[in-house]
Amino acid sequence: MQLLYFSPLSFGGIADYARAQAAALCEAGTEVTLLVTPDFQTLPGAKYKVARMLWEPPRYGTRLARKIGFARTILQNIATLDRHIREEKFDRVLLGSYAEYLAPLWASKLERLAGHGVVFGAIVHDPVRDFVLGPHWWHRRSIARGYSFLREAFVHEPITLDTVRPIPRLRTTVIPHGVYEIPPALLTREASREQLGLPREARVMLAFGHIRDGKNLDLVLRAMQQFPDVHLLVAGSAQSSGQKPAAFYQNLARELGVAGRCVWKIGYIPASDSGNLFTASDVVLLTYSRAFRSASGVLNTAIFFRKPCIASGGDGNLRTMVKKFDLGVWVDPDDAEALVRGIGRWLHAPPSPRWDDYCVENSWRRNAEIVLRQMK
Repeated sequence: MQLLYFSPLSFGGIADYARAQAAALCEAGTEVTLLVTPDFQTLPGAKYKVARMLWEPPRYGTRLARKIGFARTILQNIATLDRHIREEKFDRVLLGSYAEYLAPLWASKLERLAGHGVVFGAIVHDPVRDFVLGPHWWHRRSIARGYSFLREAFVHEPITLDTVRPIPRLRTTVIPHGVYEIPPALLTREASREQLGLPREARVMLAFGHIRDGKNLDLVLRAMQQFPDVHLLVAGSAQSSGQKPAAFYQNLARELGVAGRCVWKIGYIPASDSGNLFTASDVVLLTYSRAFRSASGVLNTAIFFRKPCIASGGDGNLRTMVKKFDLGVWVDPDDAEALVRGIGRWLHAPPSPRWDDYCVENSWRRNAEIVLRQMK
């Protein structure tokens, strides 16, 4: 089988997922071509082909300019996908992430291809689409068109997808989320802490990844008032202009009197630096709001480094995995008192994670085998 893998993001968890999954698909015996942006970083030794033909979404400029640039990028990248499928005669296409943004403006291109026998699949990372772009009627129409041409939808937790309109041919299949392989730490735990300005014997919580409202960092800072020996390491970039900036949380830390126990590394964190951050930490914070019902890429990075978590969220893959494999302490979401109790449990009755069991059941190999079976 020859498979075209469409991955328009060059950074973040979706790009990490695309790299790992594409490599596993090659190892499982298929020929994979990644259609990506010029900034997309490939894995050393990976066997997939790379076509760097997509536009990067804009990162700078005014808010209006970014919105216009974002729309142009989506339409241009779908046009490139359409042209590449036809010119290279691909009949199996996997979208690295389901997206409905502006789908009424571009879905017809892919619907025509599907009508001529091209099989489309998509990884549905966020099966519950809480973010609404534009009027509600447009949002619902966009969701329907985003699913309209798909035959296969891959999710990480059993769910009935809200496709707005019935799509009889659409099959939904559960696949595991594999563990990310990150470059090892370049420094020892002690050296990492010294470089970061963390006390050698402190208990350190790591909040890793994009800084956004749904991760409840404000509740973490408030909970720290109850634990004078616990330190916090925050590493990641701001999500968008619509979210509270890092400065909001830094100011809150000062108001709460915990700023002296916080270390902030704000900005893009390259994979080469991630190992030092996880090595320096004792526990990883995954304190999502109730609206989060997806799998967590950060969880699968924490598992690679054998770090337990303190986690919260809605019903979904994160909750299932944490509880099934004792990967950490689960707390009620959006609840300050529950978070305080959870940190206390981590300190005084730490979990005994079943790392190996998780890795066996949730391997990239199983992920690839299931995807290939369904895409035939």
